Amino acid sequence: MPSVQIRRLVWLLTLAVVGVTGWQFLLPKEISGGTIKVGTTDAATSLDPAGAYDAGSLALFSNVFQSLLTVEPGGAKPVPDAAKSCAFTTVDLRTYRCELRDGLTFPSGRKVTARDVKFSFERVKRIKSDVGPSSVLDTLHSVRASGQIVTFSLSSSDATFPFKVATGAGSIVDSTKYPAAALRTDEQVDGTGPYTLASYVQGRKVILSPNGRYQGAVREVKRSVELRYYENAIALNDAWKDRRIDVATRQLPPKVLADLNSSDPDQRVSETGSAETRNLYLNTREGKPLQDPRVRQAMAWLINRERLAATVYEDTVTPLYSLIPTGITGHTTSFFDHYPKPDITKARRLLTEAGVSLPVRFTYGYSKGRGAAAEEAGELKWQLEKGGLFAVNLAGYDWGEFQKRWASGKLDAYAVGWVADYPDPDTFGGPLVGTSGTMNTGYSNAAVDRMIAASQRFADRSKAGADLEDIQEAIAQDVPVIPLWQAKEYVVTSEDVGGGQYLSDGTGVFRLWRLTWI
Repeated sequence: MPSVQIRRLVWLLTLAVVGVTGWQFLLPKEISGGTIKVGTTDAATSLDPAGAYDAGSLALFSNVFQSLLTVEPGGAKPVPDAAKSCAFTTVDLRTYRCELRDGLTFPSGRKVTARDVKFSFERVKRIKSDVGPSSVLDTLHSVRASGQIVTFSLSSSDATFPFKVATGAGSIVDSTKYPAAALRTDEQVDGTGPYTLASYVQGRKVILSPNGRYQGAVREVKRSVELRYYENAIALNDAWKDRRIDVATRQLPPKVLADLNSSDPDQRVSETGSAETRNLYLNTREGKPLQDPRVRQAMAWLINRERLAATVYEDTVTPLYSLIPTGITGHTTSFFDHYPKPDITKARRLLTEAGVSLPVRFTYGYSKGRGAAAEEAGELKWQLEKGGLFAVNLAGYDWGEFQKRWASGKLDAYAVGWVADYPDPDTFGGPLVGTSGTMNTGYSNAAVDRMIAASQRFADRSKAGADLEDIQEAIAQDVPVIPLWQAKEYVVTSEDVGGGQYLSDGTGVFRLWRLTWI
C-alpha cells in the first residue's frame, strides 16, 4: 500500500508541475514580459548623436537619448520632453529659452544640468562630423546655461529652431562621459531616453530595456525591445516569413509591399503617408563631369519617375517633382513645370550648348542592401544612357563607406533617401541645398541661402510660401538635385502585436515604446 500512495503522490506532483508549466505557456506575452523583436534594414552607424545623421542612427537616438522637445505622432509643433517649457523670448525670434525638468538623471545617477544641455549642442557644432547633424544647427550662434535654464542665441531669425531642438542633433548626453571635441568610440550610451542600451552588436542587433529613471513626454514604457538589423530587404523578408521577428519595417522588398493584404488574419499592416523623399544628388564642383548646370538640366530631361515608381517600386512610392514633398507647406511641382516628360532632343540640345563630349561619363554611387537601391541604379542608368548622351558607371558600397564617399565629394551622383527631421519645409531646405548642407554636392547659391533664411523668419509657416516657392524654382533651374519619389510608410506586425501604426511617421522618431502585445 505504501507504494500505491507514493505513486499517487508522484502523479499529483506531476500534474502540479504540468499545470504550472502550462499556465506559464498560456500567459499573455505582455504579462510574461516577452521582448518584441523588430527587424529593419536601417542599421545604426554610430551610437554618438554628434556622429551620425542617417535614418537608422536617428531611430536609435530617439529611444536612448532625450531632447528638450519632441514631436508626437501627427503633431504640428514640438512639445516638452526633457524641458519643462520652452519659448522664444524676443519678437525677432533670435533668443530661445528652455527650463529643464527637475529630477532628470543619467544612467550613472548623476543629475542632468543645463550645462549638460549646453555641452551637448556645442559639441555637435564643434565636432562637425562629415556625416553628423551639425548642419541642422546652422542658425545656432551660442548657448548659455544658468541653473536649470538654457538660452540659445541665434545668428538669424529662425522660427523653425524648436523643431531643430527636437531632432537627434538636440540629444542630451552626459558631459562627464563624452569627449568635448571628438566622437565617443566605446559603444556605450549615456542618455536619458525612455530606453537604456542593454546590448549592442554593430550592424546586427540592439537590445533596449525600459529606463526606470526616464521622465518626459512618453507616458509609459512597458517592455524590452530587440532591434535586429538585416543586410538587405530580402534577408528582412526571410526573417519575417520565418517569424523570427514580430515587426518588419524599412524596408521589405517592393514586391512584398505591393502584395501586402490588410485583411490577412496572420498579420497587421500599417500603410500611411510619409514626408520621406528620395533624390538624385549631383556633384556640382568645378572639374567634375556634372559641373555645368546645362548637363544637369539634360539629366532632368531624361528621368522618367513614373516608370521608376512602377518598374522598380511596384507603385509603392509616388513620383516627386519638387524638393518639398506633397503634404508639406510650400510644396510645388517645379520640376514638372520645367521638365514635364522625358525628352532626348531637348537634353541633347543642352549638352551641345554646354560643349561637352558625348557621351558624358560619370560615376553613380549607391548603397548596397538598402531597399531597392541597386535595382533603382540600374533603371536610372538605362534611362540616362538612352539616346547615347550619358555613360553611367555604377558603383555600389556598404552604407558606411557610401556615406563617407558622398561626404568627401568622391561621387559624381548618388541617390539618397531623406527622412524628414520634423514636419516643416525647412528640413528640405538648408540641409539639402544650402551652402553648408548635409548632402555635400558642392552647390552654393547665395540667393538660395537668402531665401532659406527669409523663409525661417515666419512663426506662421504659411507666410513662408513665397520664399519656399522661390527656393524650389531656383533648384529646378540649377539642378544640384533631382527629386525622384516620395515614400509611403509600411509597418507589418504579427497578429499579437499592436501599435505598429504609431512606430514611424516619416520623421526621425522611431516610437518603439508604442509597440505592445495584444
